[in-house]
Amino acid sequence: MRDKEIIFNQMVNISSERLDAVFHALSDATRRAILRDIAGREKTVGEIARPYRMSLAAVSKHLSVLERAKLIARERRGSCQVVHLNARAMKQAAGWLRFYEDFWNDRLNVLKTLLEGEHDA
Repeated sequence: MRDKEIIFNQMVNISSERLDAVFHALSDATRRAILRDIAGREKTVGEIARPYRMSLAAVSKHLSVLERAKLIARERRGSCQVVHLNARAMKQAAGWLRFYEDFWNDRLNVLKTLLEGEHDA
C-alpha cells in the first residue's frame, strides 16, 4: 500500500488546479461531446458548432473552458481557428481515477477473502 500512497502523492502534486480544471471541463455534456467529436480529427470552430443549437459565442465559451483545462489547443489558420484534442491532460485525470479504482478493487478483494473464509468455516 505504501507504493500506492507515493503514487497518489505524486499525482496530487501534478497540480490540484489543473485537475480541477479538467474535471470541471468534463462535467458538461456539450464539452464531452466536443472532445469526442474532435478526437477523430481536428476541426474548425464552425465545424464544431454546426451540430449544436447555440451561437458561435456559446461554443467559443465551451472551447475556452476546454482550452484552460489543456484538453484542446486552438490554432489560427488563415481566417479560421482549428481545434485539436490534447489528451495528455485527460491522461492525468485518468491516473487520478485509477488510484481510486485500485483502492476499491483492493478493498473488495479483502472483503471477498473474508466472506469466503466465513463460508468455509
